[in-house]
Amino acid sequence: MNMVYLRNVTTLRLDKEKCTGCGICVQVCPHEVLTLRNGEAEIINRDACMECGACAVNCPAGAIDVQRGVGCAAALIRSKLSGGPVTCGCSGETCCG
Repeated sequence: MNMVYLRNVTTLRLDKEKCTGCGICVQVCPHEVLTLRNGEAEIINRDACMECGACAVNCPAGAIDVQRGVGCAAALIRSKLSGGPVTCGCSGETCCG
């Protein structure tokens, strides 16, 4: 399944000059946002990023930056942990719920 959250809003950034091509980001990303191509990471599905931060936290080179816990990803996690409703502050039927 090709998951998409909100288009063109993710905070995910990749500094290719810092990337060492270790592939850890590809391994930990739950939605296949990244791939390895020619020995370095590449963002291939930006809109599938749920900003969980796994890639950034695990990148030993510090090549990835993302604001963890923002938007819909944080709302879903908070909802699961608290048993409460999914609320991220955005509006519209395509968001979160």
